[in-house]
Amino acid sequence: MAIPKATPAEIRERGIEALAKALGPVGLVRFLQQFELGSGDYTRDREEWLKGLTVSDVVKEIESRREKQNC
Repeated sequence: MAIPKATPAEIRERGIEALAKALGPVGLVRFLQQFELGSGDYTRDREEWLKGLTVSDVVKEIESRREKQNC
């Protein structure tokens, strides 16, 4: 199959095959995951999650989690 005459689907298939050969199955998946667009509005969501949270609150939570890990 000559690439200039290939359909977009054929090019995509050959590209995935080449990546799988070069990176192995796990590497191929990790590579493809980098291009996942995701969804939602992280900035807006983060503002909601952090609403009213102080630096002191964050420090207390970190200390609490560290204590639980050391038990």
